[in-house]
Amino acid sequence: MKRIFSLTAAATAVAAALSLALSGGASQAATAHHRASLPKISVAMNGKKITVSGALQSGGVRIVSTVTREPQGAPIFVRLDPGVTLAQFFALLHSSAASDPNNLDGTATIVTDAQANKGTSTIQANLRAGHYVAFDSVRNNPAKWPFTTFTIAAAAHPAALPAPAATIAAIEFGFRGPGTLHQGELVRFANHGFLVHMIVYATAASHRQARKVARYLHEGKQGLAQRHSTGFGTFAGPLSHGSYQQLVIRSHRGWYVLACFMETQDGRDHTRLGMERVIHIVR
Repeated sequence: MKRIFSLTAAATAVAAALSLALSGGASQAATAHHRASLPKISVAMNGKKITVSGALQSGGVRIVSTVTREPQGAPIFVRLDPGVTLAQFFALLHSSAASDPNNLDGTATIVTDAQANKGTSTIQANLRAGHYVAFDSVRNNPAKWPFTTFTIAAAAHPAALPAPAATIAAIEFGFRGPGTLHQGELVRFANHGFLVHMIVYATAASHRQARKVARYLHEGKQGLAQRHSTGFGTFAGPLSHGSYQQLVIRSHRGWYVLACFMETQDGRDHTRLGMERVIHIVR
């Protein structure tokens, strides 16, 4: 039985299987500029344990993930709604309602959901004060996801996130934002829709191949889409309404097909409804 966030696990598992290289591209100067003055939260994952430490305060933060002893991590921050207990949250997580992450509404919010390759990677986010649960969701079985709890305190003077150079937003049912992104620029990946959405991607060898991948996804032919793809990765896993995270683009130049594989109530992937889009990453 699928559980909440199970599509994130599937996406990251495919990414690991295809061994897509995501590093390189941003200059040290650009990276330093984008992260200047933001409080730092450290996340450590080793496949069996996840820990969260650092500046646990509200406002703009830099979340630095370190992955050891596993090929890839997938850290998720979930904020419990006021008055919701951990027992209530985990009761929902292990119920049949968890097959649809939209059922979190009224209980918790998926605030961040990132891909973290072995080594160190960084995203930025705006965190509200409250009680949180962090998962490392890279494994296919959510019952075996390492997790920890932590509290974000209200900051007297919350830091503001730097303005991104571009925003890619998911909405019912499509993606909005520029068709071209540049290596080294800060990009925000956001859910502007009311439903839970993800922003994952397939890569292709050419514009023509990317258009084929997008068409196959729209037609529900995932096998053909994968056959014409050269890799797979995640800009943002499933996020709740209004959630966003931003990062410096370090992906290789080339053609990318954005996709959302969340499902409708009748079991159709959102790609069947138009949530697939070709973009180009350049220098």
